[in-house]
This record gives sequence, structure tokens and C-alpha cells, in this order.
Amino acid sequence: MELQNKNILLGVTGGIAAYKAVELLRLLKKTGANVNVIMTDSAQKFVGKTTFEVLSENKVLSDLFFDTESSVKHIELATRAHAAIIAPATANTIAKLAHGIADDALSTTLLAVTCPVLVCPSMNTDMYQNIRVQRNLDILEKDGWVILDPDSGVLACKTIGTGRLPEPWFIFDRVEAMLVKKDLKGKNILISAGPTIEPLDPVRYISNHSSGKMGYAIARAAEKRGGQVTLVSGPVSLSAPVGVECICVQTCEEMGDQMLSRFDQADIIIKVAAVADYKPMDPKTSKIKKKEKDKDLSILMTQNPDILKLLGKKKTKGQFLVGFAAETDDLEKNALLKMEKKNLDMIAANIVGSSDSGFKADTNKVKLFFKDGSSFDIPLMEKDKVADILIDQVIEKME
Repeated sequence: MELQNKNILLGVTGGIAAYKAVELLRLLKKTGANVNVIMTDSAQKFVGKTTFEVLSENKVLSDLFFDTESSVKHIELATRAHAAIIAPATANTIAKLAHGIADDALSTTLLAVTCPVLVCPSMNTDMYQNIRVQRNLDILEKDGWVILDPDSGVLACKTIGTGRLPEPWFIFDRVEAMLVKKDLKGKNILISAGPTIEPLDPVRYISNHSSGKMGYAIARAAEKRGGQVTLVSGPVSLSAPVGVECICVQTCEEMGDQMLSRFDQADIIIKVAAVADYKPMDPKTSKIKKKEKDKDLSILMTQNPDILKLLGKKKTKGQFLVGFAAETDDLEKNALLKMEKKNLDMIAANIVGSSDSGFKADTNKVKLFFKDGSSFDIPLMEKDKVADILIDQVIEKME
């Protein structure tokens, strides 16, 4: 969403990881960004210009003196760019950029940019750790450019160590974060997500259909907007959001302990998790075996602690507490009652059971209710977009 209709410069230099820039370009275009690719001569030895031109739908800039469209094409591109990425960035290119050397299309264009720049180093481990390369990266960072640390693993030269270009989705995520407004900077945000599970025995448990997608989307959005985010997550099949401290738990009791221990340091608390209201009173230490003579099985349940209610009691001035209500009927009545009983500042309510909204869907339709009596409808859209709108509303009400 942040990259739609944005002008992005993608600089590709002569490293073996140049092929990953193709996938990065595809991700950028998928969001609706307009991407102009600038390649060094060495980069073209690894991936041809035609690939980038077809995918970007723009001519690749590689020679300042061969471009017949405009004698100052590089200045035009630099002036209208919203962000620039160098992926991969070789030691040679990093050195030139750090010291203002402009001897090719890429280095000359980047001297003229005023937009945010993301540098993605990729090279042999010993080269990357060389004091000169590190000094040059320090210079670029002090100049305000963002340096993305390379990954570790087996490199093309068979060395095992640091120097791999991060995966394209990760670079894409950091480009988005670079362009997002930092209106949560200095704020600590505590979020819970996913289901909890309550064991019946070592094999079976009681849980619910929560996928964690909504809570994870909110955590991603808050981190990109500058927040210091802690995510307490029940068992889900999702990767931890970039830049977020993720604490994995299983039961309601474990989630409650983690949320309560971090509550006092949080400015904004968003409890999205679908916590089990009840747990087996007497979980078995051995598997419950089926008995042919017993056609029915009764399990005595006991109530779990109400985490959200406990947080509402602890809430102090300056803290903003958000709850979620997944309902099957009487949405507004049940949401307002829950907000009042649990001392919430805001509650996000939605009807579950539909294939396009609720637990497992990638989209959601939510109605926000606020302590001051107002409300706000979020129509059906992707959960990442819902997350941003929800955070907008939290910030507005806190001001």
C-alpha cells in the first residue's frame, strides 16, 4: 500500500546475487510501484537488461551517454524517486558511493537523489568484514542511508559466513518500512495474537480457529510506523514480523503471565488473541484411551483467567487498551458490553463465520467502537490495510 504509485530506483551491481533483484522487482511492481532499474556493466554479466526491462516496463539505464531519450535522464530519475534500493551492493559500488565517485550511471544518479536510500551489501565474508568496507558502510549510514545487514550461510564462493543478500521479500518489507510515517516512534506497543491451547492429555487439546493473521498484521504495521513492538503469540503457522520481539506461548495462563509482566511498560496494548475461556479441570498425564463400552465422554472444565479484564484493571492514565470481539450475532450490543466490562478505550468487533472475514481469511471487515461513544466502520479489505486504519484510529483518539 505504501509503494503504490511510488517511483522506485532499483540499482543492480555485479554480484552473484543479482538474480534476486529480479524477484525484488516483481514484488515492487505487484504493489503498483513504478520501478526504474539502473545496472552497472558488471551486473549485466550476471543478468541481462532485457529481463529487467520486460518486468519493469521501463528502459534500463546503464550508460549515461548511450541513452537517446534524454541527455539528463539520470537527473530526471533521481529527482522524482521516492526511494532508491541498491541490491546487491558490491564492495566496489559501496566504496564509490561513500566517497562521492560518479563514474557510471548508477553512482552518478545516486549522487543526485534526495529520497531515502536502502543499501543491501552482498559479498564474500572476508570482503564484507574488511575494515575498509565497514568504514565505507559507516560513512553511508552516518549520511542517512539505511544499511541492511546481509544474511549468513553458504556463499557462492563456498565460504560459510555473513555476506548473503537477504531474501527479496525481506528487502521489500524494509523498503516499505522506510517510506511509512513514523507516528509511533517512541511508543511501546504490546500485542497478543493467535489462539491459545488447553491440553486434555499429552496428545489432545482444546483450542479455536484463530490463525493469528490479524494480530500479526497489526504488529507489522506498528513496527513499520516506528513503534517498539512486542508480540505475544499463541501457536500459529506464521513467521515472526520483521523487527518485532515475538514471544511464543501455548496456554491462556502463559499468555496472561507474559502480557501482565510487560503491561506497565506499554503505551498501547492491543489484545487480538482468541484466548480459551475454559480449560480442562483435570488434564491427564497419559493419553485418554477410547473405551468401547463408554459411548460418551464428559470433560469437566474450569474458567481461565480473563486476561483482558485484568489488563483493564491495571490500566493507568496514558495507556490505551484495545480489545477484539469476534461475534456470531448482536455485534454492537456484545461489543459495547465487553468494552464497558473490561475498561477498554476501543474495541474492534467483527462477525465470524464468513469465508472472507474473520479467523482464517486474509481479509476482514471490522467495526471500531470507542469509549467516547463514537464508532468507525472499516469495510472489507486485506488485513494489512485494516491494521493500518486501526492504528490510525488509535493515534487519533490518543491525541
